[in-house]
Amino acid sequence: MAHAPQIKVPATYMRGGTSKGVFFSLTDLPESAQVAGEARDKLLLRVIGSPDPYGKHTDGMGGATSSTSKTVILAKSESADHDVDYLFGQVSIDKPFIDWSGNCGNLTAAVGAFAINNGLIAADRIPENGIAVVRIWQVNIQKTIIAHVPITNRDVQETGDFELDGVTFPAAEVQVDFMDPADGDGAMFPTGNVVDELEVPGVGSFPATMINAGIPTVFVNAEDIGYTGTELQGDINENKDALQRFETIRAYGAVRMGLIDNIEEAEARQHTPKIAFVSKPKAYAASSGKQIGEGDVDLLVRALSMGKLHHAMMGTAAVAIASASAVPGTLVNLAAGGGERDSVTFGHPSGTLRVGAGAQQVNGQWTATKASMSRSARVLMEGWVRVPGDCF
Repeated sequence: MAHAPQIKVPATYMRGGTSKGVFFSLTDLPESAQVAGEARDKLLLRVIGSPDPYGKHTDGMGGATSSTSKTVILAKSESADHDVDYLFGQVSIDKPFIDWSGNCGNLTAAVGAFAINNGLIAADRIPENGIAVVRIWQVNIQKTIIAHVPITNRDVQETGDFELDGVTFPAAEVQVDFMDPADGDGAMFPTGNVVDELEVPGVGSFPATMINAGIPTVFVNAEDIGYTGTELQGDINENKDALQRFETIRAYGAVRMGLIDNIEEAEARQHTPKIAFVSKPKAYAASSGKQIGEGDVDLLVRALSMGKLHHAMMGTAAVAIASASAVPGTLVNLAAGGGERDSVTFGHPSGTLRVGAGAQQVNGQWTATKASMSRSARVLMEGWVRVPGDCF
């Protein structure tokens, strides 16, 4: 029996924030994968090594976590107001499925660097030294993101002394601005309320803030579901019953937000919404052993991604946190002490992160104007990724 040989596809393996992913230029993909559909999904699944019933991604580029099972496709933007189009695919680990429903805020920090390195940005927009302002069109959610990429001698400056909790080594700081971050065309608070009573059969009824900003997110109070807010990954991810409860809450939240019609559809929409729990500041030891004091943070937040507690914080969820904190009365805002805020520092399993946001009421509805955070990014490897030629 003859077997198709492997093919080579130009690719770059990059870290952005606390995530890693395989980056492609659209025109470097095989022709059948340059458009959305089965061929593209099959190709990217094989690149990552999914589905993997062993949960290891041994035969692919994935890292068998939600933070490291990611793909990015970039192209020159056809819009005069943007430099690059950014499409993100969250690859399921154990299912033959790629979720295209949302953005990855962490990998956004690497988009500008990849675009510059691969000739997707006009030369006159790159200074000899200073900051290149890269205007990104986020295709998944149809939003503008601005990345401020440091440049030295016309090359992307990747090394530096900026430290990001959840990332082992320092690097150059990349500021990322999420413009008008409310997700999609709907309301920032799709139920019309900053807090709702969410009834979840078999789990209970408790307050929830459901917001579309950065990424659709359901926030609940840690204490209402039996937690303190200081939990680390092992406290949640090693408990199958806990994970199932969170998935049930997420599914009912998705229905309440109008993202799906019934809870059965949640399985095919794993990337969105996210589920997170918040609490007032408390002292705890981060996963690295770093001691976080009660006075170091305004609140604590833990969030789940693709069914598991995240080791730090998803960038898009950080945008949701920032946006919710800026609106008086949300659970996020109340956990941080309430009142008017334009920034918060929150504690996550790996440490702390400061995020900023602006929000205002327009015709009685809240809207976020901008959310900002600092991340870092660097190229880990570049060249070609190989896949069997008959896999897509």
